[in-house]
This record gives sequence, C-alpha cells and structure tokens, in this order.
Amino acid sequence: MTGWDLEGFHTGGDTEVWRRLGARVTTVDGVAGTSFTVWAPNAREVHVKGNFNDWDGSRTPMKLIPGTGVWGVFAPGVASGEVYKFAVHCADGVWRDKADPMAAFAESAPATGSIVYESTYDWGDDEWLEQRAAARPHAEPMSIYEVHLGSWRPGLTYLELADQLTEYVTWQGYTHVEFMPVAEHPYVPSWGYQVTGYFAPQSRLGTPDEFRHLVDRLHRAGIGVILDWVPGHFPKDEWALGRFDGTALYEHADPRQGEHRDWGTYIFNYGRNEVKSFLVSNALYWVSEFHIDGLRVDAVASMLYLDYSRQPGQWVPNQYGGNENLEAIDFLRYVNSHLYRRVPGVMMIAEESTSWPGVTRPVSEGGLGFGFKWNMGWMNDSLSYLQVPPIYRQYHHNELTFAMVYAFSENFILPISHDEVVHGKGSMLAKVPEDRWRQFATLRAFSGYMWSHPGKQLTFMGNEFGQASEFNEISGLEWWTSNEPDHRGLQLLTKDLNDTYRGLPAMWQLDNEPAGFRWLEADDASHNVFAYERHSADGQRVACITNFSPEPWRGYRLGLSEPGRWREIINTDDRRYAGTGEHLNHVVHTEETPWHGAAQSAAVDLPPLSCVWLLRED
Repeated sequence: MTGWDLEGFHTGGDTEVWRRLGARVTTVDGVAGTSFTVWAPNAREVHVKGNFNDWDGSRTPMKLIPGTGVWGVFAPGVASGEVYKFAVHCADGVWRDKADPMAAFAESAPATGSIVYESTYDWGDDEWLEQRAAARPHAEPMSIYEVHLGSWRPGLTYLELADQLTEYVTWQGYTHVEFMPVAEHPYVPSWGYQVTGYFAPQSRLGTPDEFRHLVDRLHRAGIGVILDWVPGHFPKDEWALGRFDGTALYEHADPRQGEHRDWGTYIFNYGRNEVKSFLVSNALYWVSEFHIDGLRVDAVASMLYLDYSRQPGQWVPNQYGGNENLEAIDFLRYVNSHLYRRVPGVMMIAEESTSWPGVTRPVSEGGLGFGFKWNMGWMNDSLSYLQVPPIYRQYHHNELTFAMVYAFSENFILPISHDEVVHGKGSMLAKVPEDRWRQFATLRAFSGYMWSHPGKQLTFMGNEFGQASEFNEISGLEWWTSNEPDHRGLQLLTKDLNDTYRGLPAMWQLDNEPAGFRWLEADDASHNVFAYERHSADGQRVACITNFSPEPWRGYRLGLSEPGRWREIINTDDRRYAGTGEHLNHVVHTEETPWHGAAQSAAVDLPPLSCVWLLRED
C-alpha cells in the first residue's frame, strides 16, 4: 500500500475505508496471509500480535507508510479466524494493546481481541433488493418492530433468530424490524449504545456471516431491516478507540468538545477528515456488506448542539458564537447524501428530539437530508395523556391534537421505543391508571389510534402483547403472559392492525401530505373523543374514531366526507381482543343530516376506551 491509496482517507473522501485498513486476507507473491494496517500517526511503534507469533509483537513489527500516519505489515500464513491485537507504543511512551478499529469480527467479552474474518456468505435476497431500489418509503406502509436481539428470547443465536424472529414478525404483520445496535459492545446493559467495534457484529450471538443469514431470511420473508447506528459517541475503554495512539485521534482533545459527561463517553471529532472517512465508511459498510435497509441514527440532538446537556462555561461556541455544531451538521449532510446516492431505497432515520428545522429536508434545500425523523413530541404528549386518569383527560385534550399542528413539517415515524419502558418508567401497561381491564382497553385504544395517525409507527418488543414489567435485557420478555386472555387479545389486535393497515393505502400513502388527513372531531374534550379521516390518492377513505373515556357513547354523531355505507373494519372492543363486544357497529349508513361542515353524517356507537375504524364502501 502507498500514500496514494490512502489519499481519500486523509481528505475525507474514502467511504470504503474498510477495504484498505484493518485485517485483509490476501496473497502476496504467491504466499497466503493477512495484511494488517492501522492509522496511528502519533505512535512511536506499532506491532501486531497473536497466536501466529506467540503474542510477541516484536516478532511482527509494522512499518509506517511515509506521509500517511498508517502502519502496515503482511503476515504470511495468518488466515481467517486468527485472533490479533495491535500493540501500540503510544505518544506518551506507554505500550497499550488495542483492538483493531476496523475489525470485522471480535472476541466476546471479557476478551478484547480482534479476529481476522473473510466472508463466504452467498446472499439470496436479490428480489428484495430489486424491489427496495424501486420503493417509495414515504408513500408505502411501514410498521416497525424494535428488537433487542440479545433479549427477545435470551440465548438465541443469529441462526436461531433467523427462524424464530422471522416467523413471529411475519405472523404479526410488521413490515420492518429495527435492531438496537449490533456492533460489538462488551457491556450488555448498554444495549449496544457503547460501541467498541464499529465494523463487527456482536460475537455473543454468532459470526458476521450468521448475522448476514438473519438479515437474508428476513428479506426473503418480505421484512425490511433497520439498524441503530451510533456515531454520536464512543466509550473510553483503554483497549478500544479512545486515545488510540496516546492522543485524541478520533475524539476532540478538549473535554468541552470531546466528552459526554452524562454518558461517560468521548465525542467524535467530526471536523477531522479521517474521522469522517471512518464514520461514513461505517454507515456504508452496514448497508452494503450486510444489506441493511436503513440506519436509525442515535442521539442526533447531542451531535447538533455544542451545549447539549452542558452548563455555561462547559462548551465552546462555534466560529460565529453560536451553539450549533457546524462540523457535525456537515458530517450528517455528507453521510445522508452519500448513502442516498450510493444505495437505492436506503432509509436514513434521525432520532432527533428538538425542533431543529429541516431534519428531513433534502441537503440541496438546506436540510440535514434524513429520510425520516422520530416524532418525539408526539410520543411525549401521547404518553403524558395516557397517564392521566380518564376523569381528568378533558383538561389534557390538546396534548393529542397538538401533533397535527406540525405533522407535515417533517417525514415522521411515531416511536414507542425501548426508551419509554426502562429506567423506572415502567411498562406501557403500568403507565395506564385504573384497573386491569381499563389498562388493557386503553392500550388497545391507543394502538388503534397510533396505527391510524399520520406517520409510520414503531413499537418496542413486548408492547404488542402488553408486557407487564419494564424492559430488562437479562431476563428478556415475559412470553408466558401472551397466553393469558388480555395479553393475547392485545397481541391479536396488533396483528389485525398490521394486516388491516397494510391493505389500506388511505392509512399510509399520503402520510406526509395534508390531503391525506381530515379532522372529523378535534374539540370534544368532554367526551375524550378524537375522530378523523385518512384518505388515499385515489379517494379511499377511512374514518378513525378513538374514545379515551371509560364511558360508551351510543349514537355518537360524526360528519363524514362521503355519503353511503361505511363498514367497521377495526373495533378494539371486539371480544377477539378481550373486549366486551357489546358496542360493535358492523355497518354504518350516513343520513342527510349536516354536521360540522359535512353535508351528511352518521351515528356511531363508541365502546368505552376503544378505537373504531370505518371504511367507506361504494
């Protein structure tokens, strides 16, 4: 390798840096072995060590490639499967054993070695990739099941998950799964958000090719795969990325810029070209090498603001004196535009919790260039409303209607994620006041409301059947409860909502356009009722009415947009879902009675704590 090979890495333009750095099985002058390269510009010496040299790095010293800061060596006879580490004589004079930043595979904790790995996987998802390339995600159904792979059913490997998770998600009717981070991380309770191996799927569950098999199986079943990606921070483990050559290489040296005190982690130096090459390459790596369909970018707000979770004096303003992280903004625009250009059909999704403008606006129009944004405002307002006893909900009515004020300002995903059922927040079931029947009825009503609201929906594993305890990554889900009538009813409702939703263009085709939504009743706080219609481009209409009161409302009048027959297609109070089954509508016919600006109206029975969907039929 020469300095010319690394020019793109140093200018920030190399977005496939895994092909040049790390451990690559190759043949040199007819001799099979592995080429090792690592960026450590301030190191005094670098060795590679492993079983192949009895862990004596002095037997395999690496040479500095002139003008690059990259050290390299070819080790004859080293094959796929060999464990190795870099011994770095750091700038401060201390020798430290370091994991390879570009490792494709790693030992499981507490071991910290990197593993030479060469994929031999033969993909079978060509049809899926072809369809994905022609997809229009904003105008298609998207119902996402968020999964922590290590605790969905504890003990399962990637190969076992390929069978069991694919079967379950297919039965439930979700269009996508979203994996919490799978990049290598030694600390299980971090759930993957403390990454030590950015290019290596976690080895506790299997090999990289076995992870490929999991993605492949999901694709062949028609299920997309979204992956949590964590470019916002990384841990301080001495054997990993931090202070790699004894200096702040990947991170800022100034703790006011380079550390998240709340999380005890380092912050990437987004203005350094080599760091941009590393991170953009990492995003492309997961999408290209593992056929991932979308990346959900974690903690975007912490990247955008220099004063994120900092007091005055604890942060450094930008060159204009503001709190915007201009280098991070540039990086996000770069990674988004690059992936959308390189990979047809890919999705970039922001977990962004502020009102930063233009998160999903194209870069060419001054936006950040994401395809979707998590709607944290909707989530916070919805959960706040649910936790209010029904008798007081009339005073909080606007918490649910407010989301429609800004619903079309971004391309939104509605998230009820793992963050809402951890750290003492309790499960979704535990958030709802009153007795057990009302708790489950409220969750059923909320599910109907969520699936009908503009925006794609995401729910965390266990929410689909009303997990009673908050998420615990060690014990996993309480699957045994899904056989109990209340839990089973919610699980069956989730399946029916997914199946019904996917078959109705009115529920997703115009998600990001005002033409896809029409209020029927936004102001009836005294009855805790919310009613609206969803429309498709070709005129399909579905009326969605949610009653968050424990009282039934018989003959509730609604002004509907079209006269004729409206058939009930979802009623969350159905006995199939452990409801009462006493207030089903079956079919509703309009009358020539003007109501709320409509020329015709209908009287609808609303069960207590329920959601009803009515489909307009010719």
